[in-house]
Amino acid sequence: MPALRSSSLARPRGPAVIIGLAVALLAALVAPASASAPAPASAPAAASWKAQTPPLTTPWTDQVSPTNALPEYPRPQLTRSRWQNLNGEWQFAEASAGETPPTGKTLAERILVPYPVESALSGIKRHVDHMWYRRTFTVPKSWHGGRLLLHFQAVDYHATVYVNGTQVATHTGGYDGFSADVTGALRGNGPQELLVGVDDPTDIGSQALGKQRKPGDGIFYTPSSGIWQTVWMEPVAASYVSRLDATPDLASKTLRLTTHVAGSPAATVEAVAYAGHRPVGRAVGAAGAELSIPIRKPHLWTPDDPYLYTLKVRVREGHKVVDEVGSYSGMRSIGLGKGPDGKVRMLLNGKFVMQVGTLDQGFWPDGIYTAPTDAALRFDLEAHKRLGFNMVRKHVKVEPDRWYYWADRLGLLVWQDMPATYAGHSPSAAVKTQFETELRNLVDQHRSHPSIVVWVPFNEGWGEYEPDRIAAQVKGWDPSRLVDIDSGTNCCESIPNIGSGDIYDDHTYVGPGSPVQQGARAAVDGEYGGLGLKVDGHMWDPAHGFAYEMEPDQATLTRRYTELQNRLLDVEQRCGVSASVYTQITDVENELNGIYTYDRQVLKPGAEQVRAANEALIKASGSVGQGGGQSFPPGTPGLDGVSFYPLDEGSGAVAKDTVGTHDATLVNGPAWTAGHSGSALQFNGSNQFADTGAAILDTTGNYSVSAWVKLDRRGGFATAVSQDGDTNSAFYLQYSGADDRFAFSFAGVRALAPTAPETGRWYHLVGVRDAASGSLTLYVDGQKAGSAAACLGDRSTGHTVIGRGRYGGNPVDYWNGAIDQVHVFDRALSADDVAKLYQSGK
Repeated sequence: MPALRSSSLARPRGPAVIIGLAVALLAALVAPASASAPAPASAPAAASWKAQTPPLTTPWTDQVSPTNALPEYPRPQLTRSRWQNLNGEWQFAEASAGETPPTGKTLAERILVPYPVESALSGIKRHVDHMWYRRTFTVPKSWHGGRLLLHFQAVDYHATVYVNGTQVATHTGGYDGFSADVTGALRGNGPQELLVGVDDPTDIGSQALGKQRKPGDGIFYTPSSGIWQTVWMEPVAASYVSRLDATPDLASKTLRLTTHVAGSPAATVEAVAYAGHRPVGRAVGAAGAELSIPIRKPHLWTPDDPYLYTLKVRVREGHKVVDEVGSYSGMRSIGLGKGPDGKVRMLLNGKFVMQVGTLDQGFWPDGIYTAPTDAALRFDLEAHKRLGFNMVRKHVKVEPDRWYYWADRLGLLVWQDMPATYAGHSPSAAVKTQFETELRNLVDQHRSHPSIVVWVPFNEGWGEYEPDRIAAQVKGWDPSRLVDIDSGTNCCESIPNIGSGDIYDDHTYVGPGSPVQQGARAAVDGEYGGLGLKVDGHMWDPAHGFAYEMEPDQATLTRRYTELQNRLLDVEQRCGVSASVYTQITDVENELNGIYTYDRQVLKPGAEQVRAANEALIKASGSVGQGGGQSFPPGTPGLDGVSFYPLDEGSGAVAKDTVGTHDATLVNGPAWTAGHSGSALQFNGSNQFADTGAAILDTTGNYSVSAWVKLDRRGGFATAVSQDGDTNSAFYLQYSGADDRFAFSFAGVRALAPTAPETGRWYHLVGVRDAASGSLTLYVDGQKAGSAAACLGDRSTGHTVIGRGRYGGNPVDYWNGAIDQVHVFDRALSADDVAKLYQSGK
């Protein structure tokens, strides 16, 4: 294996580059001196935590200890100067369901909070369904006289919190934070007992869990149970700011701010926006009311210039200031509109900017759901920037607030997924209520981050239900962002024919897909890629690593990545696609398709080539619509085509091409049988096909294929005619068992017949590829049966074959039944041509 560490991007570097004076000031606001060195909290009497050995170590694994477990201020958009971090060593014990709280009892084990129990950094490194956490804390004397809030940034999945034996909070949901006013449960001035009970059924129930599984396998991974984000506390007055909702409004040149105040409903709020040290806008109004802070000459937030305004918010009761908090925001807009080519595009600040990102799953070999340090959390986002990406899709996981803070500061557009359930398309009312509660909390808790531009409620249909209602609901909660109701709506378990939301999202591997922008929604390639490379010494489980397309070396991986991005240039320009999400930024457990290895130690493709390919896509945003339409040759006239296989030989190992020069060789002995007319070939559905020995069609242009077919059985996939590509067939004239329909298909796109076929009956199938309109059309027995949009065709130099397809680099979908009279055309047949062809064969 050649050395892969020569690039400056291959290893973590120093602090992030400071992006302007305002950002430096913002950093000081978010992490004040007292916050960066919080008052020490009481430790358990016995200090016996010990990290376990992870399958892989990251550059930050050895930096973790009980004295520095994620010490940074955890809530950057609502800051106060006084706070105390409760991360560190806690007592721990397994529990039974419904067990009485072990108040006042020392627990046997030690765990490092906030690392999930399954992680090596927790010191436990095993799955536990029911568990207890215990520690003590002391309230600083300077805090006495006010209220004390206890905050949990995230606990997976159901938590019950006790202080000195008094229950102070319960919470259900593994991805949103919760708080409790524990003032009434405090006793005296000494140590206070904090006890947390957690239940996490993971994949037993119907909870939102993203990609967690017991045990992790394939595209699903090791669970993360228990406390997995920071625990902390702070003193507040009787009336205090509980939440800030900031929404930029470029049309009115204002920042709309709603300050939620707990306590006095009669409080007055004053909010001031600063550009550096200079105040630029001020507003005063009632608590809970939306204020409009004027920003008369807004400095826009963009990925190239992520400018952030700092905010100071004061709460007054009469003339007395009872609370003061800091925050920040960015001035930017996101929406839909016509791009330079007249197609509906995603517009940032009123302009089309191609969003080029990766799938980011947020898993770590040492901390699983929890990055070992804040520098590690920042590293993945900095890597995106250095490699020329301007966007990241946070995939079926919600990160700590500091992750979004870094995205805001560094300048990355964020698509935020809701973690999926696996309750099917008809979940119970209780499951719906809980899912929608967590979805609402996701939106509310993160709505003020300028980096977030898209909400993604569902992925590939996992747990999807009532998509029209959910899309409208999310849009109602937050009209300022786009809603991608189901990423991968063409794939997998997705409910078909969804027209809701703002985005049509295609998943095609290796792809990229070529969806055509249609109607009022933008089109995106929400997942593609998956190019893999094995790096010795940096794999989770070398025996079981996989990728969608495994490459032999770094040079091949780099070339293939560049090829995919170059194809995206065509997709962007010709199809109207607004965004692309490459799978993925890092390996995850046994998935070896990361740009980085799972341990973040090795950058696998060449950095300069990756950056150049990404930047070319973004730069092309300004030139869409300037290249003119592509023209295609008229093709060969008539109904014979360029190749015709009557299959009337009745014997032998060769099927004659009576029009062209590409006789087909019979492979593995398909039998001759009575055909629709004369003889035909009978295929066994397991290994038999006929190989023409040539790439008859230019699959980037117009073409058509036809055949009389008869199925012996339904179920699975069966392909009558195809042409091999490097990984997948360029097209498939087929039966789709997933739909129980005949289809004319590209990988990930199918033009489907409306009804299921009968076995033992002859049908005439015609697949028409019209490259100019970007469409696939299927005809059955001379009549149009279905169509699908597919802007670009895959280039193919493989052989045209009868009786099978190719997918994932392997021969697949062997025909089970008979095939007769195969035509191949180098043009798109018209409906009249198809009708005549059917009648001639009939």
